Amino acid sequence: MSTHVLVPMDYSEGSRHALERALTDLPDAEVTVLHVVDFRSSDLGPGGFGTANAWEDWYEAAEAHAEKLLDEAHDIAAEHDRDVATATVVGEDTRSILDYIDEHDVDHVYIGSHGRSGIERVLLGSVAETIVRRAPVPVTVVR
Repeated sequence: MSTHVLVPMDYSEGSRHALERALTDLPDAEVTVLHVVDFRSSDLGPGGFGTANAWEDWYEAAEAHAEKLLDEAHDIAAEHDRDVATATVVGEDTRSILDYIDEHDVDHVYIGSHGRSGIERVLLGSVAETIVRRAPVPVTVVR
């Protein structure tokens, strides 16, 4: 039985390191790289103050940016003589990752840490920390 590993990937070095570690640590695993387009990152998202056209323009730009990121994930996998599946979802980061785990029979998560500590972590929150606490599967946090 093959292990299905999820690697949530954003634009941080930590997420790139998490992908590299997953590919190295679990050479026989099926790896899926997930990028979440978080609509809260723009005041033009749902409930924002932008026009419909502004929302569509934002979404198209976000999707194009995500596509470049996932192309990078494929390049990283190729450097390890591996292939990865990729997916993009729109939503809130933490909830979207947890939903993906539940809906796609994920066995393990490798997630990058931004390395925040102290007051910065308290004020900004931590997607990785929440995934560790709430995921129904083992989670490896990579710095």
